[in-house]
Amino acid sequence: MTNPTTRPAVWFVTGASRGLGLELVTQLLERGDMVAATTRSADRLTRALADVDTSHLLVCEVNVADEKRVADAVAAAKNRFGGLDVVVNNAGYGFLAAIEEVTDREAREMFDVQIFGVWNVLRAVLPGFRAQRSGTIINVSSILGLTSFPGWGLYCAGKFALEGMTESLASEVADFGVKVRLIEPGYMRTDFLTSHSLGLPSRASDAYPAIREMTAAHQAMPGTQLGDPSKAAAAIITVAQSEDAPLHQLLGSDSVAFAGARVQTLQAEIEAARALAVTTDIAPPAA
Repeated sequence: MTNPTTRPAVWFVTGASRGLGLELVTQLLERGDMVAATTRSADRLTRALADVDTSHLLVCEVNVADEKRVADAVAAAKNRFGGLDVVVNNAGYGFLAAIEEVTDREAREMFDVQIFGVWNVLRAVLPGFRAQRSGTIINVSSILGLTSFPGWGLYCAGKFALEGMTESLASEVADFGVKVRLIEPGYMRTDFLTSHSLGLPSRASDAYPAIREMTAAHQAMPGTQLGDPSKAAAAIITVAQSEDAPLHQLLGSDSVAFAGARVQTLQAEIEAARALAVTTDIAPPAA
């Protein structure tokens, strides 16, 4: 990340008009950094930042699934601010449904944002990062990129894919001086579980009453979540500034607890699978 004593850092943040993205952009502008922020509604973002000095803000109205629009936004950011230091892939939304209920269109729309949109941003920024031999990429995942729950299958599918992509990317670009990090929040007190950011199936089935009950419970949760988005945004800034932050940065004590439980469960399953697993090796040649 650019040394703030030489010039403010230049950030490119997707999904900036609500929730964690909006909080992050607000804090960056208040710090004096320069921000290119993507949103599907420039008016919504501008209104949300009405009380903030936006002289160092470039608003880019972009659907991240549109590769050309993404590339144009990255080029505009470099042209406006003279470079690029940190990219935060934050755009996303939730979806609560049984696997069987998810339509082909709903699945593809989720992956357009969670995976192909991120890939569009990466293709646009990586050549420049490699050339300057610096840069930080922060992909906002979720604790549901490490573990899963009934009803969250589509969302988990996208986040699990994001985790795999990010781990590979981190190894590929390390020799170019490019840092790659994952952010894995638990429940945060944003509008993520409201109709603004939570998708529901277009054809729900009576076969899954437990998922309908869980959906209702989640829709009643806003305002009670443990995580503080202001503190989470500050943590992302800390990660971006750190030279030795972990690849996987959990956020929230609930996220830490879920991750720990997942590790224990996976270790138990490895041991349970071991005896049969080793029987499938090709036998060594007879002496």
